[in-house]
Amino acid sequence: MSFSAVRNNVPFLKLGPQSSLYLIFPAPYTPNVATVKHLPNFFFLSGLILLCAYGAHAARGQEPPSHQAPKAPKSPEASEKAPELPAQIELLETRVRFETNGDSRKEVHTRVHINNELGARQFARLAFDYNRAFQQIEFPLVRISHASGGTADILPSAISDQPNPAVVNAPAYQDVRVKSVRVLGLAPGDILEYRVITTTAHHPLAPDFWLDHSFDHSGVVSQEFFQIDVPDASKVELHCSPSSTETSVDTSGAGDSARTIHRWQRSSRSRNDDSKDLAVAPDVALTTFPLWGRLSKRLALLQPDQAENPDIATKAGDLTHGVKTARDKIELLYDFVSQKIATVDLPLGSTGYRPRLPSEILSSGYATPEDKFTLFAALAAAVGISSSSALAGSPEGKWSPLPRPSLFTHQLIWVAEPSNLWLDPSMEVAPFGVIPSNLRGKRALILASQLNAPSGAITAMDIPADLPFAATQKVTVDAALGPDGALTTRVHYALRGDNELLLRIAFHQASKEKWKEIAQLLAISDGFRGKITNVTASDPYATKRPFTIEYEITQPKFVDWSKKPVRIPALLPQVGLPDPPARTASSAATSPIDLGTPLDVETRLTLRLPAGTFVHTPTGTSVERDYATFASKYQATGGSVTASRHLSFLLRQIPADRAADYNAFVRAVQSDEAQEFTLERAEAELSKQSAGSNPKKN
Repeated sequence: MSFSAVRNNVPFLKLGPQSSLYLIFPAPYTPNVATVKHLPNFFFLSGLILLCAYGAHAARGQEPPSHQAPKAPKSPEASEKAPELPAQIELLETRVRFETNGDSRKEVHTRVHINNELGARQFARLAFDYNRAFQQIEFPLVRISHASGGTADILPSAISDQPNPAVVNAPAYQDVRVKSVRVLGLAPGDILEYRVITTTAHHPLAPDFWLDHSFDHSGVVSQEFFQIDVPDASKVELHCSPSSTETSVDTSGAGDSARTIHRWQRSSRSRNDDSKDLAVAPDVALTTFPLWGRLSKRLALLQPDQAENPDIATKAGDLTHGVKTARDKIELLYDFVSQKIATVDLPLGSTGYRPRLPSEILSSGYATPEDKFTLFAALAAAVGISSSSALAGSPEGKWSPLPRPSLFTHQLIWVAEPSNLWLDPSMEVAPFGVIPSNLRGKRALILASQLNAPSGAITAMDIPADLPFAATQKVTVDAALGPDGALTTRVHYALRGDNELLLRIAFHQASKEKWKEIAQLLAISDGFRGKITNVTASDPYATKRPFTIEYEITQPKFVDWSKKPVRIPALLPQVGLPDPPARTASSAATSPIDLGTPLDVETRLTLRLPAGTFVHTPTGTSVERDYATFASKYQATGGSVTASRHLSFLLRQIPADRAADYNAFVRAVQSDEAQEFTLERAEAELSKQSAGSNPKKN
């Protein structure tokens, strides 16, 4: 289990210290939605906007964290111009002690200076996740020191203990909870000081334990102290990043009582690593798992017995009745588990890696991603198909030298036969065989399926980098420009691939009353302005066909015919091209250019014009490379204009030494997108319009 200082040490401060203590408590809620580094197409911006706007509601009833600290300045020069932080954490002390039986105690002491009203709102509630099956949380101190003088201690009545919002309607997971304290009366200039103690006993993976911790690299924390106290008998393996060596190491006791205490002390003034990428390996990591095979076997031991259950066997038989091929059976079972069993989207390990019985999952109709694997595996076994649990999401490359569950964020299903199938039923609307793009091409840990396997054995598989089908996006724009300059547009999207998944999730999780808001974000990000008047979408559960969206948008004063000439863009979504690689001090690009999943994007426009309008169309463009092609065509026929752009990404990456060629390709595409139509109206038509809008009085 993970204990996160993002919410526990520094409540809701995403840019603050990100510390995870495993065997203490799971990290704060993270939506089980694919996050895409970049999407090489016109939907890049819209996909990210939708993910930010709606992805935080991936779990039923889950409220997203509502408080975030602004990014701190990265240099003294920048700090002179940067706005004041809402709150400054003057002191952050974290002390962790492990015992040989796997029990642990974590104490966090924090002192925060409230700088303004936003900071007071950010710290008005301190919330901490935990699992009451093996954990307890205490608040021995929550105190406000007022700037005007005097102190106020928060009363016990301000403390509440509630089920995690994600499990409110899931009785089986009521042990996953949030303990919070209301901090009333905070004002700018006040000092908030609090202590939080979290204890863990009898965790399912005990006596093993592990920990990840990253220090603050943003400047939010002025002084930071971190201490780990571990028993020597547990044979702890500890690694530190090059910039995070211990301040001191002390030993005490002898024999079975021998212990080692590691300490770190850092300050914002002495820190010189503000450019650290917070997505990479933690600054401090430790584990008692000596081998990956042992971790795999320990997790497999927690899996329920797959002995045949009458209810499971009956359900599997009903679902696959009359189906002959194994692949078709797997697809039917996948559709049932993904779409008919509601996902309770808790972080991996929130329930202690101990899933429920398949029969309980089936009867309840809901499950965590881990329990969805349990049910699928039982149903598949009932029809003679073997499947395995696969843990994915490690940020530390292929394999870390320190085996620990904290490296994994996603539970996948691997079916060796037939066809090396990878499945993720947790998103409910993912097409069969579609894995989130941030996991494809990464390595997954396959949990040991035989309990007598050697403890050092390891089973790892690379998740396929490709989608099970070609990724395509087609956009059709049907627009009409009126004599009064008003523009009415109907936009139709048909998608297959990564952006399809993002939008399926967004429309699936939002009520129909919210669809206009999604379409408005989509329209804005694609360059369309105006009022959304109607939105329709295909059934998100109809995953065997492309996902389609259509909306109507109006813009009353799109053009002013009194201006001559009138120039308008092509009214097609802008193509989002991946950025070229950054250059080093030697001005040589070192990283390859990542184009992402091969994708075919086709956009078409038909624009009907008022009578008497003459059009000058731009010249089309054609650019071909081995990694991508682009072609555009513009034409005026009768009273309408047509335009089309076709972009195809053929390769996943381009070597860094081809950066100049790629830049030339990007410039050609952007130059084409900047071209405009020139419209002119005959004087007679303008006179008719003027007369119609200003009739003479009798």
